[in-house]
Amino acid sequence: MLRIGTASWTDRSLIECGRFYPSDCTSAEARLRFYAAHFPIVEVDSSYYALPTERNSRLWVERTPDGFRFNIKAFRLFTGHATSREALPRELRPELPSSLPDSFYARGLPEPIKDELWKRFCHALLPLQHAAKLGSVLLQFPPWVKPHPRVSEYLAECRQRLAPFETAIEFRNHLWLAPDRVDATLELLRSLGLNYVAVDEPQGFASSLPPLAAVTGRLATVRFHGRNRATWEKRGLSASS
Repeated sequence: MLRIGTASWTDRSLIECGRFYPSDCTSAEARLRFYAAHFPIVEVDSSYYALPTERNSRLWVERTPDGFRFNIKAFRLFTGHATSREALPRELRPELPSSLPDSFYARGLPEPIKDELWKRFCHALLPLQHAAKLGSVLLQFPPWVKPHPRVSEYLAECRQRLAPFETAIEFRNHLWLAPDRVDATLELLRSLGLNYVAVDEPQGFASSLPPLAAVTGRLATVRFHGRNRATWEKRGLSASS
């Protein structure tokens, strides 16, 4: 089964182009229903910025036909990105250490809070899983995550925390697929039951990976990022703009 879709049914460029959604299709619900009538899969990126909710998952199930799939991008703290207090659930914020800066990483959080964040993330996806509408959880690691035994251990931890969900891994550092490393990288993912993400993206940057086609699990994923070198490593811009 080959499924092709876009990153979010509320993507600004998809809406503003005026060539996809009908003029009266203005709500998130209407857009999802319309989108799901034309595509079999979508990537949810809002879950990168804030934890998804069980309520939204139930609504997504109700608004899409049987056989539709959602790929869910993992919350940014889980992939080595920084976040802010405002991105965490309101009731957890008082438990954060007062010494945390405005922008912080997971390593600055107490273990019970990290455990709770993982628990809430996974619980929110259960309605999708039970309805057979969860494709995979995407862990997109930043360029500063390089091959290292600690990273391998963390990937194993992610696999354990996200069981029984299908989990896909995208790297953003060229060292993972360097000639002397590529076999070990793919074998690591195979051994952990993690799905490798092939990419189409600008080449020549430290964050660039070659478009290697490989399958390490039950699913094969290709993400088309665009090839605009001028915007690839600029924050806040789209590489395909």
